[in-house]
Amino acid sequence: MTIAPDSKDTVKKVLDENNVEFIFASFTEVRGKSSAKLVPASQLDNLFSSGAGFAGYAAGEIGQGPHSPDIEVVPDPGTLRVVPWQSGLAHIIGDARVDGEEWPYCPRTILRKQTERARDLGYVFKVGFEAEFTLVDFDEQGKLMVADRLDNWPKPCYDVKGLTRQYDFVTRLSKYVTDLGWENYAVDHEDANGQFECNVTFSDAMETADRAVFFRYMTETVAQEYGVIATFMPKPFTHNTGNGFHYTMSLWDAERDVNLFADPDDPRGLGLSRLGYQFAAGILAHAPGYMAMVNPTVNSYKRMKAGTESVRTWVPVAVTYGGNNRTQMLRVARTGAIEDRTPDFSGSPYLGFTAALAAGLDGIERGLDPGEPNTSNLYDVPPQVLEERGIQMLPHNLMESVHHLRQDDVLRQAFGRVPVDGTYGEPTDKTEDFVDYYARMKMDEYHDIADMVTDHEVRRYLQFP
Repeated sequence: MTIAPDSKDTVKKVLDENNVEFIFASFTEVRGKSSAKLVPASQLDNLFSSGAGFAGYAAGEIGQGPHSPDIEVVPDPGTLRVVPWQSGLAHIIGDARVDGEEWPYCPRTILRKQTERARDLGYVFKVGFEAEFTLVDFDEQGKLMVADRLDNWPKPCYDVKGLTRQYDFVTRLSKYVTDLGWENYAVDHEDANGQFECNVTFSDAMETADRAVFFRYMTETVAQEYGVIATFMPKPFTHNTGNGFHYTMSLWDAERDVNLFADPDDPRGLGLSRLGYQFAAGILAHAPGYMAMVNPTVNSYKRMKAGTESVRTWVPVAVTYGGNNRTQMLRVARTGAIEDRTPDFSGSPYLGFTAALAAGLDGIERGLDPGEPNTSNLYDVPPQVLEERGIQMLPHNLMESVHHLRQDDVLRQAFGRVPVDGTYGEPTDKTEDFVDYYARMKMDEYHDIADMVTDHEVRRYLQFP
């Protein structure tokens, strides 16, 4: 299926043509977890009229308590995917609603409001993604390991033998992406042992976020058929390169479908327009708080290290932009597109795209300029020298990025306000910024992990000094 249905009737037609018997009706909560109900295709009318009901508190973080009314998920027909690896099954995504009204905690709803704001300004936000994942398993002692024990080269990137040993899996994945109409243009073995990347062409931000959610589900499910685990965890192994989820972004004219970031006569030589530079400057200006949305876990910041000469991490460490230079936060490797190399896939793409768009639009509205592109190999420049040059370092941990997020008024406005649950179940008209809810949730997560005494600490400090 390559043409997205636009109504219940066209959904029904696709289901009939593909002999679909069941549908996963799905939504995602704030941490990025997908929840679904399996709905018989015969119940399609009820699904579109009443939605699938969920106990939101049980599903995850979405602003509900045990006493809250059900979340209703009415599907968006354009998100229908006929599942390519399981006959008779389809998958569809919807927004979380409560009592028939949009639920402001819903990540998909938050992104929609921001893309509508962009469209009111004459822009369509388009995004492509590069999703890295690692194939892992557990050994006889229960220790995590790379699934392919022969994948042990010190520098395995692009290794044809490692790619060949996973040929059946990666070619199935590539074919499925193409069958879904997303135009996969490459799969490769990445820089870490057992790590792979699948490149997917860009679309508007909502479609791309929906694709990303389905891609993660598809990759993890198909990997299990081969007896391995596909993890998108940012840093599953201390001494291996971590898994990123790069955004490639551009703004297009809403009426003429023209890339507004493209300028082949760019005097700086990157092929980027003045609007593109302003957008980039906005992301750089909001980078400290923005990181809390695109690097949303404690583990995320263990990926965000420069590494060593023998093991590079290929992630940015400073708030910079440049040309075809992988040590920069924002890389402009081709005309009219900005690649952000900071994000990972440990959270919600809807929230990450919202943060990127809000920051970029602020750069445009304020007419910001990022200055001249950075050409240095930033891995060779000590942090103190970067600071002396006036280059800001990216946050070093989740607590630091959440601190900056709380202080970012632009991001506060972009994510909107949400209702606060009443005390002991009593109703209340009180509201707060979504950012405050998110910050509390992430600080709880930070302390849940950071406050735990690890085996490494015991070995290091038990009899020290």
